[in-house]
Amino acid sequence: MFENPEDPFSIADLTLHSRVFLGTAMYPDHSTMLESISASGTQLVTVSLRRVPANTQGTENLYLLLKEKGIHLLPNTSGCFTAKEAILTAQLAREALETNLIKLEVIADEETLLPDSEELLLAAETLVLDGFSVLPYTNDDPVLARKLEDVGCAAVMPLAAPIGTGLGIRNPHNIEIIVSRARVPIIIDAGLGTASDIALAFELGCEGVLLNTAVAKARRPVQMARAVRAAAIAGREAYLAGRMPSKTYAEASSPLEGRAWTSSQK
Repeated sequence: MFENPEDPFSIADLTLHSRVFLGTAMYPDHSTMLESISASGTQLVTVSLRRVPANTQGTENLYLLLKEKGIHLLPNTSGCFTAKEAILTAQLAREALETNLIKLEVIADEETLLPDSEELLLAAETLVLDGFSVLPYTNDDPVLARKLEDVGCAAVMPLAAPIGTGLGIRNPHNIEIIVSRARVPIIIDAGLGTASDIALAFELGCEGVLLNTAVAKARRPVQMARAVRAAAIAGREAYLAGRMPSKTYAEASSPLEGRAWTSSQK
């Protein structure tokens, strides 16, 4: 698990020691997926009822495989384009998986896969009132992030870049603003591509990251999962340590006083 047990991560009623969440799509096979989950140290993975049925048996039941390994499930509403669709999907997920946690996605169109802000906010408010712990996937918009927090979301999950692009954090400034104003955990979701992106997310003050394609589509998914785990630890430790102040001009690390000669004596 996460190497710093003195720095736990709480979301809703769940306390975790890993700040890395993984998706479960696009892996070449179940074995690679399970090995990657183990290598990443994650304790929470996202699953989609639209993609994987909950009533399959034995080794085909993804949910049972994960629960047997002590992994918490975070169902999502991927593929939903309206608040109504997302609310129904969330309710079905709660009944099937017996969890109030929901990763809320309401997508505007199939080409960009960007969130529909109005429908997202409507769905979030409705689900919170229905007793869900809502984790909304949203744009890197500080105003919308605050509105989602105000309606009672358990965390806010701004994108780094569009889903599946691997472009990394395209707007660090907005992420910093969102973090500085937040009273709930900020978790970067979507668009992360490699370990350095994960480290940067934590250095900006985010409390978690969620990624899928970066691991599942790596040439060696299990090795990338290990890299993600290490990057999360490094980024979080660097954030807690505090970066040195930036300066315009150079500053010698050794004192200049006491030199045997000055530049004018050369």
